[in-house]
Amino acid sequence: QVQLVESGGGLVQPGESLRLSCVASGFTLDRYAIGWFRQAPGKEREGVSCVSTPDGSEYYTDSVKGRFTISRDYADAVEETVYLQMSSLKPEDTAVYYCARTRFNCSDFDPGDYDYWGQGTLVTVSS
Repeated sequence: QVQLVESGGGLVQPGESLRLSCVASGFTLDRYAIGWFRQAPGKEREGVSCVSTPDGSEYYTDSVKGRFTISRDYADAVEETVYLQMSSLKPEDTAVYYCARTRFNCSDFDPGDYDYWGQGTLVTVSS
């Protein structure tokens, strides 16, 4: 059974850091890229970062470059954790963050290319 489970969200002040985790399991991991998306109230879902396979290339949307870092940690062939380290957080980073998988080019950040999604974790950046 394919599962993507996010955790790590919370309330932080501007300038602080947060690390999100996405535990992916139940599928052949090296055939899928993993992406992080976010959706703020009243806005469309947008791609934030993704890590491709098999080369592990990382991609970021412009608004988070230099502040966010994505990484993959394989536990075994069918379970891994994908982290999103977020630093220098801004109020505009406030959103529900989702991880998802795709067999396509993840750098397009096209939500339609992703077939399984996690339930999301809320990140609130506020003073």
